[in-house]
Amino acid sequence: MKYELVVGLEVHCQLNTASKAFCGCSAQFGKPANSNVCPVCLALPGALPVLNRRVVDDAVKLGLATGCSIAPHSVMARKNYFYPDLPKGYQISQFEEPICTEGHLTVDAGEGEKLIRLIRIHIEEDAGKSIHDIGDDTYIDVNRCGVPLLEIVSYPDIRTPKEASTYLQKLRQIVKYLGISDGNMEEGSLRCDANVSLRPVGDDEYGTRTEIKNMNSFKNVEKAIEYEAERHRRILESGGTIVQETRLWDADKGETRSMRGKEFAHDYRYFPDPDLVPVLVDDEMLLRIRLELPELPENRAARFVEEYGIPAYDAAVLTVERETADYFEGVVAAAADAKAASNWVMGEVMRTLKEKFLDIADFPVSPERLGGLIRMIGTGAISNTIAKQVFELMQQSEDTAEAIVEKEGLAQVSDTGEIERAVDEILAANPSQLEGYRAGKVKLFGFFVGQCMARMKGKANPKVVNEVLQKKLQG
Repeated sequence: MKYELVVGLEVHCQLNTASKAFCGCSAQFGKPANSNVCPVCLALPGALPVLNRRVVDDAVKLGLATGCSIAPHSVMARKNYFYPDLPKGYQISQFEEPICTEGHLTVDAGEGEKLIRLIRIHIEEDAGKSIHDIGDDTYIDVNRCGVPLLEIVSYPDIRTPKEASTYLQKLRQIVKYLGISDGNMEEGSLRCDANVSLRPVGDDEYGTRTEIKNMNSFKNVEKAIEYEAERHRRILESGGTIVQETRLWDADKGETRSMRGKEFAHDYRYFPDPDLVPVLVDDEMLLRIRLELPELPENRAARFVEEYGIPAYDAAVLTVERETADYFEGVVAAAADAKAASNWVMGEVMRTLKEKFLDIADFPVSPERLGGLIRMIGTGAISNTIAKQVFELMQQSEDTAEAIVEKEGLAQVSDTGEIERAVDEILAANPSQLEGYRAGKVKLFGFFVGQCMARMKGKANPKVVNEVLQKKLQG
């Protein structure tokens, strides 16, 4: 029997607010244990939560960006369960009345575009952290208690591990474009749980699902879903029954292992939080937030194709990160040559960022300076070869391309007499190659061009070199 994979994802996105969701404590990652705390975080008697307005704004932003309906009235609820790193004994979340519902994301995992529907996006606070690797004891750090999250829950529309990974990458791209989260999976800013099941191909009824936790990279999301799908298949084909449970992904062993029985909503005894008033979103607030939305990646890529005439592939690469797209537009403005700007940003700039482990915000060559370098290539002042040398030097100083070319004596040589002398010397020094060319080995032309450029240290105008060589070789 053939089975179809069915996956739904629950993603927790940590917001980059300065303070926590329900108190004024810092939400900054990496502070000493139990230093970002107050009576609200610690659930001391009499402490009352107050909802952070920025958290509501960020939830609405993400809802609008994903085509959700925004509820004019939503309610904060208590999600009750016991865990050592949860001092209150409950998380403040949303249940029956979330702030955003029925949205979607469009993804392309290599088989064409596909719509992944969203059930809901709701506000939630994070729990603390249990630390098990200090001696034989377990310690509790409550710094993370109350850090604001958005939980994004998809319908079970995902059919392959690659689709799941692509969906998660798309979601990360959007929250980064919106500026509401850094989307860092390693630090836990973006955490993903996958609900995985199999059903016979053609069936409408879903199979028993298991939930996978502890996937901290896009690749691990794919591997964990692949492993769990294969585990389900083996059990079903041997006549066994899938147990509904929560499982942990062990990246070192490349397998999932049982963690606990899967909870149901009624296990959490949700009820409206009596300490928090309902969240109201009126038309004025919606309009304000709509006006704050940036141009989203899909729209920006389409504009790049339309406005700058660059290929769709280039536009897609350049708009993966908002900062890269901004940098590219700055280069275009300075260079007045969109395709050349695209080539340089996708080529030399991205190569350098990768080699030096830099973010584009820290890249030392400004868009204006790179645009000036591209202009010099366009006017014939320098060759592409020299431009790459200048580009390296620009990373070590704040000088413009023009200043570096002048200081280093790198201006392109177009003087026909000087180039003719170099060509004559090259032909005289390589009689066997010259004889071979005239005997029909025309590919040797490239050899002579390379020799001439090397002799003139890359400063010769390639067009003039080609013209002079053709004339000499034909003679």
